[in-house]
Amino acid sequence: MARIRHFERVLLGCGAVGAVLFVALFLAQGAFRAGYSPLRHPVSSLSFGEFGWVQAVNFVLTGLLVLAFAAGLRPALRRLGGGRWAPVLIGLVGVGLIGAGFFAADPISGYPPGTPPVTAVRTTHGVLHDLFSTPVFTALPAACCVVGYRLARTGHRAWAAYSIGTAVVFLVGFAPAGAGFAQNPVLMPVGGLFQRLTLVVGFGWLAALAISLPRFQETPGSA
Repeated sequence: MARIRHFERVLLGCGAVGAVLFVALFLAQGAFRAGYSPLRHPVSSLSFGEFGWVQAVNFVLTGLLVLAFAAGLRPALRRLGGGRWAPVLIGLVGVGLIGAGFFAADPISGYPPGTPPVTAVRTTHGVLHDLFSTPVFTALPAACCVVGYRLARTGHRAWAAYSIGTAVVFLVGFAPAGAGFAQNPVLMPVGGLFQRLTLVVGFGWLAALAISLPRFQETPGSA
């Protein structure tokens, strides 16, 4: 039993490592990439250029770590009376990140330099990138809500409020980011900023959950 607990703790730790690694790498790359503006351009555009492989690896490695976290999440939540939907949703986030790493996005908002604001003809890999990226921006806030509900039922009300609040902030931030990448004249210059804020909030929650879950105890009599 002790080995099982230790292995579960390792799997949960993968969530914290993956979330921190993902955010740290895309922030560092955006700060130093020539011709790239972290205020304007999406994280996915870091996959272009000579060092684009770094972001591709970042997507895939983070996705694998998030999948490991999803595996550890189910037994952890089962002790709180739940455990099915949140791991599935987090697993979809992991799969989405891996797919986003294998299929590069189309150029957008003038990056790489010399490209138009929007690609006239979508490529197959660009479409696949968008399809794989969708769970990252939908399944993650959904998981926040599912976990928030479960933690509220077991007496962890502060954490429940944090989880639901994260979902709200995530979705509110995602809307102007998407509008910016769609070349809305007001939001286009700050589309990358809103996307980064969204990702930092969402993956910050994931890391905090991974660290905190081992300390949660089921409230007696919870459903």
